[in-house]
Formats: sequence, structure tokens, C-alpha cells
Amino acid sequence: MTSAPSDPPQVIGIAADDLTGANDSLVQFAGAGWTSRLALGELDSQRTGSTLATVTDSRALPHDAAGTVTADAVAQLLVACADRLYVKIDSTMRGSIPAQIDGALRTWRRNHVGAFAVVCPAYPAMGRTVDQGQLRVNGEPVESTSVGRDPVTPVSTSDLPTLIPGSRSIRLGAGTATEHAHRLGETAGMEGATVVVDAVTDADLDQLAAALSELGPRAVPVGSAGLAAALASRWGSDAGLPGRTGSTTSPAGQVLIVVSSLHDVSRGQAERLINESADDDLLVLRPTLADVRSRASALAWAAAQKLSVAQRATLLLSPTDRGSTPDALTGAEIAEGLSAIASVVLTDAILPQPDAAALVLMGGDGARAVLRETAAQSVVVSGALQEGVPVGVVDGGTAHGLRVVTKAGGFGNPDSLTDIVHQLCTSSPLSPEALP
Repeated sequence: MTSAPSDPPQVIGIAADDLTGANDSLVQFAGAGWTSRLALGELDSQRTGSTLATVTDSRALPHDAAGTVTADAVAQLLVACADRLYVKIDSTMRGSIPAQIDGALRTWRRNHVGAFAVVCPAYPAMGRTVDQGQLRVNGEPVESTSVGRDPVTPVSTSDLPTLIPGSRSIRLGAGTATEHAHRLGETAGMEGATVVVDAVTDADLDQLAAALSELGPRAVPVGSAGLAAALASRWGSDAGLPGRTGSTTSPAGQVLIVVSSLHDVSRGQAERLINESADDDLLVLRPTLADVRSRASALAWAAAQKLSVAQRATLLLSPTDRGSTPDALTGAEIAEGLSAIASVVLTDAILPQPDAAALVLMGGDGARAVLRETAAQSVVVSGALQEGVPVGVVDGGTAHGLRVVTKAGGFGNPDSLTDIVHQLCTSSPLSPEALP
């Protein structure tokens, strides 16, 4: 199966399984010169040189529902003039990934007959690699890490062909981009089977991106921010876009941190911030499961705290006990309660001076709920404070103009959150430069 030369992409569409993952990918495109926007409301037609992401919230959904919402998201991206598609999945393969792939292809094939998926969740900069079809985190099989104990979407095996039934696993090896593109097409075959590709280094991802560029829209890349970075650079070069240089953000006088993630990594980072902060610098809020059971109970709890905004930073932590009874709350329901508490802090300390404040959101459900609370229409992603920590500006709603930082729960080292808060409260460098 051969591939004809592909026209340069004009508009990139990203269908992401959660909000933090969407921003993780968008910041890669911003770094390559693409105007990058996370859509939280209606999707509009995009101009040349744009990347648009929509969030499906599909990670914890059953198979059929995950496929449907992903198919719908891709349909919206087509209406917004996307001529390339990127399906953003979790780098540790949490969630209904086969359904997301099926849903995306079902819609994409309406415009691109014979399209097939090429899957590579590797993100070497964050310790995620794929070798001989096996997904590893910092060298360990993914099921042996905390991901195997995830309370919502645990991963039981590191074998990607098992996690994606019917897929075919390959390693590209030596060769040209054209040769690799030919091999990907041959592996997919006439039936369009999903192809899983090894990647242990960034060079492996660059090699895969070059082959995907040769194949054009017929090949639908599925991966994490690692593959997104390689594609952003390759597609940006194809489209003649300039990269961007670094810049500096102004210090934030007030910071609200909302940690909805239950990942061991994010919890450890939150505790490190608490241990290394003076009482008069950090206010810590720890509602219980009962406190966030409804919006009314969450607001009542917040009112009872007699919240002080004297501290420079406020840390709001999701309850760790999700419960096991039939009426146990879902992660999304708990996030709604957290967002109600966050709204009180936002109103008192953040929104009066949005230009001198910042919002840090760790965990996709919580990020989605808090931004929905402000009626934000989109987030314009501008750069990154550090690897895996994108920063942008809220567009529309009550928090218009507010700086917002998102972070996936499983990324970073123990000091990551402490470093983020320090960077926000001082003059901090961004890469790439802030949007015009």
C-alpha cells in the first residue's frame, strides 16, 4: 500500500479524553507556532495555522458511550474545518481507548475513506515508553505502578495489543519517512486495522511523525502529549509556521490550586507543598465526601469555613475516600462539589483582580468543573511553566483574562506543585512565548 504526497495541514483538530490532556497536547502545538485553543463551548470554524481541542470526558465512560462522544467530537471538529485529527489518550492507557479509536474512525472515515489509527502513547520526557508493544512507566510495566491501582480506571496489563484488541504492533527501525509510511499502511491492511508503534526516545516519535505526515489525513494518530509534540513540529514545518521564543509571565498575587486527581503522584505533590509552606502563605481546604455530595452542601461547608484570603495561595483538595456503596459519588460528581467551593474562593480572592491572580487545576474532572463554573468559553494556551504543565488565559465568562495552569495527576516529581506555585508568584519564564 503506497501513499501519495500529502498537502500541508491547515487546521488541526484534537479530540481529548480529558481537559488536562487536551491542554498538554495544545501547548505542544503552540510551541510549534500554531494558534492553540481549548474549546469549552460551541466550536467555530478555524483559520489556517490553528489547533482546536475539544474534550470528550470519555476516560471513565463505558465502551459504547465513550465511542459515541468521541464520534460526536470528531464531527464537530470536521465542521470547524479540521483537516488533520489527533486523538489524545492517556499516556498510561487508562480508560475506554478502543472505543475512543472506534468512534473517531467512524466519523473521520466519512471524509477520509480507508482511514486507520496509529497508536503510540509514549511520552519519554515523562518516563512513558513503548517497547515491543509493552507500555512502561519509568521502566516498570504500567500495571505494576500506581496506575494499576487507579481507583477509577486501573490498567491491568502493559501489553498494548491486549489493551487494543485486533491491533498490530510494529517497530519502525531504520528507513526513510516514505518507507515507514508504506510499512504503516501495509500493516493496517485493506481492513484498516489499528497499528501500535514502539517508541522509546523522542527520536522514535520524530520518526513516526515524519511517516504520519507522509500518509496525510488517512492515518489518524492516537497518543499522548509526546507524539503531539513531534507532530506539532512536523506539521508546523510542513505548513510553513514559525516556532516561538520564550517570554516571561508577571507574578500572581493570589493563586487557587484545585486538586481533584486521586493519583498517588498528585497527592504526594500536594502534601509536599503543604509541608514546605508557612501557615500564613497557604490556606488548605480539605472537604469530606459528605461536604461535596451536593452543590448546596459544598456551599454550606465553604461558608462555614469563614475563608480568609490573607494567604497568597489556597489549596483545595478532593476527598480521597470515594465510597463503595451503591450511592457512591462519581469523580465528576465530586468535581462539581469542589467547583462550588472553588467558586467562593474565586469570588473572594481571584476574580476581583484577574490580572494579578492564577488558577492551578490538577485533574481533568476538576479542571472541567471549575472552568464550567466560570462559564468560560475557551482557554487560549500560550506556553508551559515546565514539561507537562501548560498555561493559558481564560476567554469568556466571569473569569475572562484569568491565567490558568493545568496539570495531569500522574506527571512530575514530588516538588512539581511547589515549583509551579513558586513560578506563578514570581516572574517566571514561559516557553513558547505568550500569544499576541
